Amino acid sequence: MNTLRTAEVSRNTAETQIVVRLNLDGTGQAQLETGIGFLDHMLDQIARHGLIDLYVQAKGDLHIDGHHTVEDVGITLGQAMRQAVGDKLGLTRYGHSLVPLDEALSRVVVDFSGRPGLYTSMQLTSAIVGSFDTQLLHEFFQGFVNHAGVTLHVDNLKGVNAHHQIETIFKAFGRALRMALAPDLRMAGQIPSTKGAL
Repeated sequence: MNTLRTAEVSRNTAETQIVVRLNLDGTGQAQLETGIGFLDHMLDQIARHGLIDLYVQAKGDLHIDGHHTVEDVGITLGQAMRQAVGDKLGLTRYGHSLVPLDEALSRVVVDFSGRPGLYTSMQLTSAIVGSFDTQLLHEFFQGFVNHAGVTLHVDNLKGVNAHHQIETIFKAFGRALRMALAPDLRMAGQIPSTKGAL
């Protein structure tokens, strides 16, 4: 496994300019400025509960809507995650978490399989949280899995308040990442796969 599991990735398009820096062996520190307050709040959940130091600076065409910014932050975060994970030697690989917040409960399961796949069941009770379009939740995770090369299952099991539903999803995502990214000392120097490659 890489001794320094860090990465910095920039993405510049006609729609967005994004910089993501992360340290997978951090303490949960975050510096976040995407122009979308609710997205910053959710990224902070990933950092805090994943114990990932995370810096995200994004400027996007928010005069249109948040779609490009949210999707491209997911893409760039996925690229940085893939770079920081490196060769996956000694990686635990799998992670899962169930997280409640009052009446809401979500389950997230992740596999650093090298195969992008997103499977969701999120019956959110509102189309908007603050100014955040809740349809963009799927776009964020789709961008992430496509570029991180992970299989991700996201299930909101119950909830009445959409803010609570989404927050449990991101907290569970951070916790699942924390488990999957942890070094497995018994697998040191080995790829956690019978194929010998991920």
